[in-house]
Amino acid sequence: MKKPIILILSFLLIFTFCAKKKSEIESKKSEKIRIILDSDANNELDDQHAIAYMLFSGNVFDVEGITVNRTYNGGSIDAHYAEAVRVVKLCDLYPDIPVYKGATGTYKEIVGHLNEENFDGSDAVNFIIERAHAKDQRKLVLLGIGKLTNIALALYKDPSIVDKVRVVWLGSNYPDPGEYNLVNDTTAINPLLESNVEFEMVMVRYGKPSGTDAVVAYLKDFQQKMPGKGSHISAPVIGRHGSKFTCFGDYSVNLFENFPGHPSSRPLFDMAAVAVVKNPAWADRVVIRAPKFVNGKWVDRPNNPRKIIICENFDKDSIMNDFYRTMEHYVLAKP
Repeated sequence: MKKPIILILSFLLIFTFCAKKKSEIESKKSEKIRIILDSDANNELDDQHAIAYMLFSGNVFDVEGITVNRTYNGGSIDAHYAEAVRVVKLCDLYPDIPVYKGATGTYKEIVGHLNEENFDGSDAVNFIIERAHAKDQRKLVLLGIGKLTNIALALYKDPSIVDKVRVVWLGSNYPDPGEYNLVNDTTAINPLLESNVEFEMVMVRYGKPSGTDAVVAYLKDFQQKMPGKGSHISAPVIGRHGSKFTCFGDYSVNLFENFPGHPSSRPLFDMAAVAVVKNPAWADRVVIRAPKFVNGKWVDRPNNPRKIIICENFDKDSIMNDFYRTMEHYVLAKP
């Protein structure tokens, strides 16, 4: 009789152990942030660092994919796509992490064509909608670090995803006008502000200490800390400025050294946006009544029941320290 009892007890112990492990795995998964990064990847040098920082933070992010859009700088949509693919390859995650081409034009120019099969930006917009509907209790973060066109079009085409996503956008100098991502498509901002989607604006605020303009990287630090950093690949990738690279760290230095004007320092606006999704404590988060953008200016609406969050006053030291630490001790994102 003892042998069957021992077998039963052993089975119960194994079953309990496996159930516990499964629960732990599911718990760890549920703690990670589902994310799609929407980028004008070939614009300058901050997008590339945002992409790599996200892909090397696999302990925090479940990366669903990357979508790209075209802004004034950086050439055609094909050039933005090529740069995003280049960085994903250097992080040794291509094609596991997919990249999709998005909008060339503006929200206003495209929104009337969404019923067409191959409208401008269709690959990116349809991908965003598809992943928003994935069976997962976690909201999908749509992190925009370029113009808002792809995200606004996805929400217009399928309003049912509003409750399934959280939009975080690196853009605007609010309450002041201007800012690159905003002016590249001013027609996309009000549809987001007037929807019910969870919406956060990560401030840029050129020249002010309260914006991501203050999250500055220094060329001398990059030249000292970045060479050789990140995963290494066997097939070299040709960089935007030529030369061949087998890791992101080396490409990072090359991007900085070839930046127009050869500055000794440069804000990493977009990387800071990834950072405050990764750790919200690295910025002040202020709830405001959603304003409206009219004729090139912000109009406050103090009686508007719709509320959004703005992120400002960034902990630049913690952000830059974590960036360098992540490059040194990276955890590759899993598709």
